[in-house]
Amino acid sequence: MGGSVERALGVHRVLEPRDVLPQAALRLDAEPAVGPDEVRIAVQRLNLDAASFRQLSESCHGDGDAVRAAVLEIVASRGKMQNPVTGSGGMLIGVVDAVGPESPLGLAVGQRVATLVSLTLTPLRITDGLTGWDGRSEQVPATGTAILFARSIAAVLPDDLPDPVSLAVLDVCGAPAATARVVARTGARSVAVLGAAGKSGCLSLAAARAAGASQLTGLVRDDAEAAALRATGLADRVVVADATDPLAVAAAVGAPADLTVVCVDVAGAEHGAVLATADGGTVVFFSMATSFSAAALGAEGMAADVTMLVGNGYTPGHAALALDLYRRTPGVRALIDPRVHL
Repeated sequence: MGGSVERALGVHRVLEPRDVLPQAALRLDAEPAVGPDEVRIAVQRLNLDAASFRQLSESCHGDGDAVRAAVLEIVASRGKMQNPVTGSGGMLIGVVDAVGPESPLGLAVGQRVATLVSLTLTPLRITDGLTGWDGRSEQVPATGTAILFARSIAAVLPDDLPDPVSLAVLDVCGAPAATARVVARTGARSVAVLGAAGKSGCLSLAAARAAGASQLTGLVRDDAEAAALRATGLADRVVVADATDPLAVAAAVGAPADLTVVCVDVAGAEHGAVLATADGGTVVFFSMATSFSAAALGAEGMAADVTMLVGNGYTPGHAALALDLYRRTPGVRALIDPRVHL
């Protein structure tokens, strides 16, 4: 790998083990001094991904102080926020406060931005001990610094939306973009979304509708989520089932869908998603709790002729698409706004 490519990908910041990409590294160099092609962000808020936050909360038995201590330990020891159990991280917002002269990102000092690359590969320092966070929400007020590489992605924050909303939407903007792309490419008309009342789930329903899907099924975990989702009108059918129970998922969804989008934040939804998908259909696993070996081997064991896609968090135009869906879809706002502290 050429030196310039290594720098662009951030390999020069890897401390352990050597010669891997930052996401695979155990430890990064998070020193705030910027290289010629780097950008430094003054951190204002982190957004932990749902799977990571759930795992931390459960392992700490809901003790917010313990969750906060766990996050601080991870960042201090690894130089990045990467949950060692889930392998996932999240994203952040902040203000650009230094730009290397060779940075290709087009950012300027003073711009308020959201990073659209994972915290699992972003060099990160926390300097305030997270004293403004109670450890009980995915969004984490924070002070510190983060480093972006030449191949990183960031979006300038919109002026018309509160920061917590922008952060919540941009954190999952890959899901609606991937959903819209699959619907457009395959002509899928029936779409089932598992975890449909969450941030990525409701945006995926709205994206599927906008892309031309006409039979939308939203699967949720309980009656309270079902009532909330029905009130939005985002789905044509709302069903309740445990996403980790394959037979229950198949029974609830009924006629298999052309496209199934997995947005749940717990492990074990792979087999139900496959059963809910028609032969020749597609499953998009947009969840960091997914076991891709379980998905592949399960589909093989069920003789399921489905295409399975990893939900890549990046699709060209994904940030603008997600923010636009939020702005123009009242049902999406009704589900996302109560989840953030406005």
